[in-house]
Amino acid sequence: MEDRELRGRQQELALLEDMLEAARSGQSDSLVLRGEAGVGKTALLDSLIADAPDCDVARTTGIESEMELAYAGLHQLCQRFADRVDQLPPPQQQALRSAFGLVTAPVSDRFLVGLAVLNLLSDAASKQPLVCIVDDAQWLDRMSARILAFVARRLAQESIVMLFAVRDGIEHEFTGFPELVLRGLEDTEARALLESVLPTPVDPRVRDRIVAETRGNPLALLELPRAWTAAELADGLSSGPLVSRIEDCFVRQIDELPADTRRLLLIAAAEPLGDPTLLWRAAEYLQLGADPAAEALESGLVTLGQHVRFRHPLVRSAIYRRATPHDRYAVHAALAAVTDPDADPDRRAWHRAQATDRPDEDVAAELERSAVRAQARGGFFAASAFLERASTLTLDPGRRAGRALSAARAKRSAGALEAALKLLSDADRGPTDPLRTAEVAQLRGEIAFDQGRAREAASTLLDAARRLDPHDPARARMAYLEAMSAAIWASGPDAPGILSYAAAAAPRPVDSDPLPDRLLQALALRFTRGYPAAAPSLIEALGRARTREVATEDVGSWLWLAGNRVSGTIAIEVWDLGTALELAARQERIARSTGALVQLQFALNFRSNLLCMTGDLDAAARLVEEEHQLAAATGNREVGVGRMLLDALRGEEATARRLITTTIRESADSSQGRMAAFATYADAVLHNGLGRYEKACDAARRVFEQDIVGYGVLVVGELAEAASRTGDSKLVETSLTWLSERVAATPTDWGRGLEARVRALLTGDEASYQESIDHLSRTELRIELARSELLYGEWLRRQGRRGEARTHLRTAHEALMQMGLQAFADRARHELLATGETVRKRRPDTNNDLTAQEAQIAEMARSGLTNSEIGAQLFISPRTVEWHLRKTFSKLGISSRRQLRTALAGVG
Repeated sequence: MEDRELRGRQQELALLEDMLEAARSGQSDSLVLRGEAGVGKTALLDSLIADAPDCDVARTTGIESEMELAYAGLHQLCQRFADRVDQLPPPQQQALRSAFGLVTAPVSDRFLVGLAVLNLLSDAASKQPLVCIVDDAQWLDRMSARILAFVARRLAQESIVMLFAVRDGIEHEFTGFPELVLRGLEDTEARALLESVLPTPVDPRVRDRIVAETRGNPLALLELPRAWTAAELADGLSSGPLVSRIEDCFVRQIDELPADTRRLLLIAAAEPLGDPTLLWRAAEYLQLGADPAAEALESGLVTLGQHVRFRHPLVRSAIYRRATPHDRYAVHAALAAVTDPDADPDRRAWHRAQATDRPDEDVAAELERSAVRAQARGGFFAASAFLERASTLTLDPGRRAGRALSAARAKRSAGALEAALKLLSDADRGPTDPLRTAEVAQLRGEIAFDQGRAREAASTLLDAARRLDPHDPARARMAYLEAMSAAIWASGPDAPGILSYAAAAAPRPVDSDPLPDRLLQALALRFTRGYPAAAPSLIEALGRARTREVATEDVGSWLWLAGNRVSGTIAIEVWDLGTALELAARQERIARSTGALVQLQFALNFRSNLLCMTGDLDAAARLVEEEHQLAAATGNREVGVGRMLLDALRGEEATARRLITTTIRESADSSQGRMAAFATYADAVLHNGLGRYEKACDAARRVFEQDIVGYGVLVVGELAEAASRTGDSKLVETSLTWLSERVAATPTDWGRGLEARVRALLTGDEASYQESIDHLSRTELRIELARSELLYGEWLRRQGRRGEARTHLRTAHEALMQMGLQAFADRARHELLATGETVRKRRPDTNNDLTAQEAQIAEMARSGLTNSEIGAQLFISPRTVEWHLRKTFSKLGISSRRQLRTALAGVG
């Protein structure tokens, strides 16, 4: 690289060199280099790696025309480490090889591929620092970009530097990363650079005008003079966007080349792999001249070695843009002809599709087969692109509409929801087909749910189910279940009506009774005949859900997620905390093992809420923190309900109120009534702990009156306690009636314990207080047990029986303090003070030295998991696990894993 190309970049180069120096000491980092085309991003990166011979370098370049091919950019980046793939854990090996099309097997989830890439790069960096460079990252295929963004966010102590060069004004997947913005050179440097390439002296005023119009863009200053005539040098630049002018400069150089040389360059521009073998085969297929490369090489526009490389990405785009459609079709046809249909069938299909603009059923069918393979590898973006192109090449209207529908499904799976809706409009324009119309409606409903419009989703899915019923009863039943799940999630004013209608309209399940049918039947009874009549079916469906094996390919499906949520909701509805905990642990385990991070976020929140009920707030906090880290790593929105309940139970008023208020507002905007109800329930918990019973009663009543499946169980105790403290005995009586009906149908210790407590609050019956404590002591509900002790102690103190009150208040205070429920513990402390006992106010004993992630890793290490196994579960590299363990050992004053059990027991 010539020195003149790096004029004025000393500060930028110093920053990058500092990153390399940090990598040499074991740290990792990532950076986005952003600037307009030609501003010098590539030159800066070239200079950096030229001065770092002690670093390994992996490099790839995004190509706009290749954005439809899943994992293409990632494959190029990882090719140099192919010999290390065997050292990965088997599931990661399988995921990576499947993603790259090296084996025929489904990819479990793109984030399992991400974990494999993270560990592959970490292993490659074990001996020398690794620099990963992605040029023109805005043109990466979507799957590669998301994987690399995931990896970059998980870096810690792997000695890896990841650099992404992106062009200004174009969307990319690397937003939120630290940025280095490159601008044009300062005038002095720009003038010097321009003068170094001017063939003859020019008038200073023209020179200054050129510098001003190029805004100091180095590529423009270097390349434009090569194509100018003497008259242009005298007059200065022509008008037009800078990128177009630079491309025009390259076009002029291209136009001076012989026809066969131009066509050879077009082959190279159309073949994104940069494979010289394919280049020469295609050249031979097109019968180009004896040596068409000689003048191409002499022009300096391209270099031919192990890979075909252009002087600048704009050279590629200029070549492709300059070519006529006829020439492009011919080149793509040649590339299709010389691409091995067995080794690379998808790229061959892609080239064939680019070689025509008229309907071709043979090409469309080949694209459809490529879409199936891409989808099996987790490449939904690629699958949708193949299917969309297949649709445009299909002559038969019905088949074209069917392919548009399939493309829409793939777009939706890839997260491109608006694009999916557009394709559904194309599918709707096909000839009348009642089944396809019903399928379009079902997909519209699922997309509405994805977009947070749960109420609309419920209505749309209900309509789809009715349409499906005459044609595909099994699918109709699934659509009814989806409609019910969406309506439960919406939980707005019209949700009960939708639920009741769906339940009444749903056909009876078939004799085989698969789990979705059982869930549908149980929910139908719940919303048409009430809880007592539905209880046996709910329990039976829950038992099936508990023992059901989940196929790997089902994990990412909407129905699996809906079914899992429904099953967990039913478990709470029938007072079965044990099964709820088991389902939550299974959901978390499956999501971890398959890398399904979106599902994992929901699983972590669900399980953290259940752990809060058991009183293990420290474990819940670790899950909440992990969910936060996953949201940051993936760029997804944080679910956040676990943190909200945790703060409410701890009495952290400021943070809890902020989360509660935000959730209620955002849920109202998006028709997510269930989220708003949970936030309102957390508000009731918060105010009961703080002794603000009027506010607690108001919040609890709003949730209770909605009759939301699974939430009545949670909120009825809050309602009865707050109502008893505000003197609303009628509301306490209503709570007791509701509980008695439920407990009669499902007589569990949980339900009986709450029923006895509410009876005691209503009647002042001392035996009921004791009965509540007795039942709850046989459950895992440590918080509810401690609160029953607190309420009994408060009642005894008000009866003037101070000595007896102290016993129960001490028990409640110690338990609440140990669990970290500070506000409720303060209530018990104040009651103890009122009995005449002195109680020192203190914080619960927790290990404040360890971060949530350090504590989680330490617990996993104590249980016997290896660094690789811990890393696989937490989506970090084994070297990062080791780094966290070293810090943990230092904080705990130990030196080995064997000492963890004693050390962690000592800190609680």
